[in-house]
Amino acid sequence: MEEFIGERSMMKLDVLAIGAHPDDVELSCGGTIIRIIKDGYRVGVLDITQGELGTRGNAKIRALEAAHAAAIMGVEVRENLGIPDGNIEPSMKNRLKLVKVIRRYRPDILLFPYREDRHPDHERTHTLCREAWFAAGLEKVVTRSSGKRQKAFRPRAYYHYMQWLEFVPSFVVDVTAEYEQRMEAMQAYRSQFHNPSSSEPETILTTTDFQDMVTTRLKYYGDRIGKKYGEAFLSPAPLRIDDILALNR
Repeated sequence: MEEFIGERSMMKLDVLAIGAHPDDVELSCGGTIIRIIKDGYRVGVLDITQGELGTRGNAKIRALEAAHAAAIMGVEVRENLGIPDGNIEPSMKNRLKLVKVIRRYRPDILLFPYREDRHPDHERTHTLCREAWFAAGLEKVVTRSSGKRQKAFRPRAYYHYMQWLEFVPSFVVDVTAEYEQRMEAMQAYRSQFHNPSSSEPETILTTTDFQDMVTTRLKYYGDRIGKKYGEAFLSPAPLRIDDILALNR
């Protein structure tokens, strides 16, 4: 009889946020991650690629920046799947890599990109995450860790965060109190965003206009819920509300 890795043999996460590249989750849902952690929950981040095709920086630099950003946010763990940047195939091989991580940390909720975006890697990460979420709950999809078969596990929900393209959100998280820390985590990626001391080529991300756009979007969605800053999410399924009077307090 095969020995299975039990639920308590690895760190249990409440939320696992997944991005195509280092800096994606900071840009899109960093404030929400910080707020969740402040509320006492365990959060992990998984980067699908090392972002090695980026115009600025390289895989080593971005790994250091990702570790710095993780420390600022206070996440429990950050891993990188090492799938090639620009070639995120929703193949069985890649799907099983992600299934192993999901089964290892057994998060209740996944956060990952919306299905449509300007960057093809974000769209492919969406597909990979959605398929791995389902496959992780199938007993006959076999994965092993440390030589032992992992137990099937499917997170109870997943939500999509907003990147370049917008959608009508299912809910908006108030990140007003987390705004400064969120922006600090984003700016940990000095190779990717505005840095006057850099001599590398300019990109759409390195202008001050881009940082202003990030803040403008946070303000817009914050205004939609009567707060200063907010981050938007889409749920693929209806959300259960137990106390309607607790809404919008």
